[in-house]
Amino acid sequence: MYSIIDIESNGAGFRKESIIEVAIYRYDGHEIVDQFISLVNPQSEITPFVQKLTKITPKMVKTAPKFHEIAKRVIEITEGSTLVGHNIDFDYRMLRQEFKRLGYDFTINTLDTIPLAKKLIPEAESYSLGKLVKSLGIPLSEQHRAGGDARATLDLLKLLIIKDEDSEIIQQQFEDKNSNSYVNKVRNLTQDLPSERGILYFQNADGKIIFSDFVDDLSKSAKKIFTSKLKRWEILQTETEKIHYELTGNHILAKLMMKTKGLHKRETLSFGLYYKNGKYFADKISQQKEEKPIIKFRSFTQGLKAVAHLKSNENLSDAEDLLKFIDLKKRNELWLSTGRTLGEKSFLLLEKGALTGYGFYEFHTQIKSKKQINQLKIEIKTSAHDLQNDLKLGLLKGDFEIIPLPK
Repeated sequence: MYSIIDIESNGAGFRKESIIEVAIYRYDGHEIVDQFISLVNPQSEITPFVQKLTKITPKMVKTAPKFHEIAKRVIEITEGSTLVGHNIDFDYRMLRQEFKRLGYDFTINTLDTIPLAKKLIPEAESYSLGKLVKSLGIPLSEQHRAGGDARATLDLLKLLIIKDEDSEIIQQQFEDKNSNSYVNKVRNLTQDLPSERGILYFQNADGKIIFSDFVDDLSKSAKKIFTSKLKRWEILQTETEKIHYELTGNHILAKLMMKTKGLHKRETLSFGLYYKNGKYFADKISQQKEEKPIIKFRSFTQGLKAVAHLKSNENLSDAEDLLKFIDLKKRNELWLSTGRTLGEKSFLLLEKGALTGYGFYEFHTQIKSKKQINQLKIEIKTSAHDLQNDLKLGLLKGDFEIIPLPK
């Protein structure tokens, strides 16, 4: 049993998209036994590009059902089947994303017609749906609309099944349904991870955290660990049964959140910023043993960016001015920055030059009193002296809006 699907999205940023149209044909290998086609109200904007491509306008979806109103129907029509699509990763991700917003974990076996077509029709000039079906004489009405694209994908699947002399498609279905393969494990563990900064938590079968780390891209970093051939990751690859994550925002917030939870990240700062003969330069700390770096960096590239920034800032052209600018002593300030998600901001609390707390608040909220800060702040119970370098680097890069500490 197959459920052939096509989804149109509103064109928002990755992992922030919403469905604006969905079409599903349930096919038993002989005929269509059920179908569902509907516009969907995304409750958000549709980009001009998507409107031009699909001809779906905000007016058309205004009275359409919201996803939660069609969710039960989607489950019913796909139940006990293999979900098929042309680039199925996109359609499956969109479904999982929408269901996750409703607090439901939607899982199903999938089949992608793109790699199948490449194997069974190697002579094709293009494997985009429109060009491929046209070359095969398969009709495609209303291209870039869910109903037309899903029906063309269904007809393509029929042709691929005929061409599949070794019955690989049917065999793959059986293997997917009965397999606990490593490839399936990695896909299931990583498919919902966003491409954003955050803390990764790898857990074993008992739920124990066996590895945690702050990373700049949760999805990419997790997949990199699972595909690595290095021996250091072998136990983690074998024992991990679940991945949890937290969005953190900037590097300092990530370290503070880890510190609050008693977690630690080893970080090597091998490069430094130096000032000699009226010029700033970056170098390996090991090469400048007699000089103390003004600021330390994780990479030489980071150091070069800092040098370029200083060269463009007339107020910091002298090392004495820079040292005065990044001096944290006696500061009583709130450092405001972006938060973990859209619509959220964050703050760092400095009292007498020491970092004593941090917190998050809604974008439109104004912090006007010390009492308000105390209600919002997460207290740092251990020393945050190891973050001095990060704070100075944040100042240098202009990552924060700094305001005096309210009374």
